[in-house]
Amino acid sequence: MAGLIKREDIDAVRERADLREVVEQYVTLKGAGIGSWKGLCPFHDERSPSFHIRPQVGTFHCFGCGESGDVIAFLMGMEHTSFQETVEKLAGRLGIELRYEDGGKGPDKAEIGRRQRLLDAHKIADEFFQQALQSPEAQIARQMLTGRGFTREHAAQFSVGYAPKGWDNLLKHLRSKGFSEEELTETGMFSSGSRGIYDRFRGRLMWPIRDMTGNTVGFGGRHLYEEDKGPKYLNSPETAIYKKSQVLYGIEHAKRHVAKQRQLVVVEGYTDVMACHVAGVETAVATCGTAFGEGHIRIARRLISDEGGAGEVIFTFDGDQAGQQAALKAFKEDHMFLAKTFIAVGPEGMDPCDIRQHRGDEAVKELVNSKTPLFEFAIRAKLREFDLNTIEGRVGALRATAPIVGGIKDPALRPAYTRELAGWLGAEMDDVARAVTYAQKHQPSPQQEAEKTSAANQPSGQRRESPAADPRGGRGFTRPDTRDPAVLMERQALEVILQHPTHLTAEQWEEIFTVRFTAPAHQAIHDGVRIAAASASDPRNWVNAVRDEVPEPIKSFVSELAVTALPTNSDEHLEKYCQSILNRLVELKITHQKANLLGRLQRMDPARSPEEHQALNRELMELEQRRRALREAEWA
Repeated sequence: MAGLIKREDIDAVRERADLREVVEQYVTLKGAGIGSWKGLCPFHDERSPSFHIRPQVGTFHCFGCGESGDVIAFLMGMEHTSFQETVEKLAGRLGIELRYEDGGKGPDKAEIGRRQRLLDAHKIADEFFQQALQSPEAQIARQMLTGRGFTREHAAQFSVGYAPKGWDNLLKHLRSKGFSEEELTETGMFSSGSRGIYDRFRGRLMWPIRDMTGNTVGFGGRHLYEEDKGPKYLNSPETAIYKKSQVLYGIEHAKRHVAKQRQLVVVEGYTDVMACHVAGVETAVATCGTAFGEGHIRIARRLISDEGGAGEVIFTFDGDQAGQQAALKAFKEDHMFLAKTFIAVGPEGMDPCDIRQHRGDEAVKELVNSKTPLFEFAIRAKLREFDLNTIEGRVGALRATAPIVGGIKDPALRPAYTRELAGWLGAEMDDVARAVTYAQKHQPSPQQEAEKTSAANQPSGQRRESPAADPRGGRGFTRPDTRDPAVLMERQALEVILQHPTHLTAEQWEEIFTVRFTAPAHQAIHDGVRIAAASASDPRNWVNAVRDEVPEPIKSFVSELAVTALPTNSDEHLEKYCQSILNRLVELKITHQKANLLGRLQRMDPARSPEEHQALNRELMELEQRRRALREAEWA
């Protein structure tokens, strides 16, 4: 049986793992001050970035939902694995050999590396298909690419390949690499028959489907031969590493451009993605055999840092009925974006690949630039369902479209679309405005419906309440009121101690250990600092060590203090700020000591205890000299 992993090995994993590198596989991060980064929280749906990380102390914290912890906690939340599984996976990536308590051992290699084996099999298959594209048999595949306007270089850029005819070409290849039949069955690249498993993809032009980190997790194949009676496009089934609702084709190529330009272009097919990128529209992606849904929206929102304003999502669909239905489905999800959403329909219903092939690269760019707001498209599509030449038709159209306009989030856009709708209907502006206002008041918006549905579907034990609604730092600990200057000073000092422990000298540590904090939550953290300092050795384990020593209710508060941005803009300013805060904390301690001595002096009769009276006065003078020295050092 697997035993408990030794604590020092867990610490070694934390120390070696790069928190920023791990987080950026899931979240687009922006600088948020010296040594601090922020982005949209991957643990809850939010509109402005409240998720912060501080890599040098290995800590993340979301100020929106309260999720916090170290690199292990982050991966546990993202990949839904246990603590031990997560540590073992990280250790495998980092080349760390784990040891276990009481002579125990970890799970066997097959269990540890199951996911990695799946990824390895896909990587080998990817290379196999690319190599097969150069074979004589693949001439038909190369001709199809050439016929769609793609060169050998374009095919290499997107790792396009060819699945040879025959029942076991890939099967034999992977078996020769040491994969068992059980492992191969789990990959989704094989089908089962009466005689065993056989190649799922045969005689097809192949595209690798990759996740955000560039790992191949599935494939899409287009048929090439008339005798192939299968679907035109055949995709991998869902597996342990491939979830269609969480993958966008081309994302590994597009992600940096999407984050930089704050634009996402959603097209329908693999060749459309290729055509867009080759033409210079490098923000294009496609879904993989499924509609653009909530999981894809979460990916998009994190990449474009969806805070409203300049961000935009552009859907391109064919002009046929199916394309219009797909566009309207995308419109239903619009409430999940703060970015502006648009639709772009090619001339004569052509898709981006057709446009590039027949009209050139500039025409693809023009398609994207000629986008129409998704609201306008949805309203016009609804209007087409009615005969606007009749009174009944116009009334019905107004009733059908008023809720669409009433659901517009932007208060500046809503009146503008009200005026547009009045013009399209040929109706009085006041009548349309009343209908929109009524619809807005009496019908829930798409966002409210989605939030209601999401709340109903979420297990009660997993629902999170925003910590902003709870004035406490945790159950049993009141959140310190920083309107009190002394409490504010305590918080600032703890931020410095948690974020930059190496800036403190031995003398400053000795001073800090003797400070008493007035806020109970601050004092509890200070107690944790004193205990953790006795054994902490690596700054990347420092915050976690403190968190381990504080009561459960304020562990998240520790993480919050550890990632709160400090008011500095350079390393030099940071050093001065840290020293200033620490000096003022010690000064506060001296002030308290002086107050105690003054109280004693006031209660004392100098005539009866002259020597003690003189000693107290000398002590007061020494404390005042120390206080002045600290103040002078701060202004030096």
